[in-house]
Amino acid sequence: MDRYLAVERALRAAAPHRLLDVVTAALREQYGADHVELRLADYGLTSLQSVRGVPLEVDSVRIHDSPQGRAFGSQEPHVVSAPDTPAVTAHLPVTARGDRMGVLSVTMPADRFDQTVLPEIAHVCAALGHEILVAERDTDLYRLARRAARLTLAAEMQWQLLPGRSFSREEFALGAHLEPAYAIFGDNYDWSCSADHLTLTVTNGMGTGIEAALLTNLAVNALRNARRAGTSLADQAALADQAVYAQYRGAAYVSVLLLRFDLATGEVEAVDAGSPRLWRQREAAVERVDFDAQLPLGMFEDTDYRAERFRVEPGDRLLFGSDGVYNTAAPGGECYGERALARALTAARLLPPTQVPSALLRELAAHRGEQPLDDDALVVCLDWYGRASG
Repeated sequence: MDRYLAVERALRAAAPHRLLDVVTAALREQYGADHVELRLADYGLTSLQSVRGVPLEVDSVRIHDSPQGRAFGSQEPHVVSAPDTPAVTAHLPVTARGDRMGVLSVTMPADRFDQTVLPEIAHVCAALGHEILVAERDTDLYRLARRAARLTLAAEMQWQLLPGRSFSREEFALGAHLEPAYAIFGDNYDWSCSADHLTLTVTNGMGTGIEAALLTNLAVNALRNARRAGTSLADQAALADQAVYAQYRGAAYVSVLLLRFDLATGEVEAVDAGSPRLWRQREAAVERVDFDAQLPLGMFEDTDYRAERFRVEPGDRLLFGSDGVYNTAAPGGECYGERALARALTAARLLPPTQVPSALLRELAAHRGEQPLDDDALVVCLDWYGRASG
């Protein structure tokens, strides 16, 4: 543990762009590492991109068929030793508060490696993940490493707006994903967690390109402003509605589903203001959770919103999807509807919530065939565990 503390101190003192250099030097000194490599997941969650590389270069490994991808997907160390070489490589996930960021690969002589060092290096990876989150405020290095292609301006705005791709606590774990990852424009999700509540919003702004991104940015920040003012869920919707209407006078509007979870009891408040939908998987049954439809934000002036209530039980899985999911058409014209989504959710029941959105979007791509997406497709998955003390 003293070795881990030395590495952690070095990371905290490092310049933002030198985190990998510092952790490499520390792992060499403290653990005898020969080679250290950091890869971050790209925006599409298909590849792991080298941080040392030049942006958009080909030096990447696929998540779904690589040793690094195995560690990233399982969130467990994966050790590889080649019988003809005297070296061992340990691939360890880099994660911060449940947000899967990438993989650190550490190669060391076989005679210096044993299983007891893995927990210590895992602590190093956790410290590295936290330092990367802080460093991104001051450097573009890690954001550049994540891109396997150039982002559109609208997509750049949307990814900057998102809180992350996954998050976990004692009471729940959630994961989210958006496609097309490099060209999204109107769909968005947001969350905020306090000691006693989780607030989650799923947003679908009308339009395309930069206009949709600007509209969604206004709506999400209006919702955040209202939430941080301590208002009720219904008032958050009303205040954001006023902000959008004041700017667009009804010419553009935003569909949103707002939820506020009581972490102690599982009671949920919900405001359904548009097209995002919610499904619940409880044991073997998958059913849509319906609410009273209310007007999207910004459609009319001074709309009143009301919150409804339902309850989640430990073991429930909730899936949120935008209309770009359930309205996507196959080549024959058949929409990816309720039954197809229920089948996909059932097939993914053993996956953690961080992997469910990508799995469902792969199913959606198979349903769509060769046709490109003509709308954003957003999926958020939340597993509810409940509070043990409750």
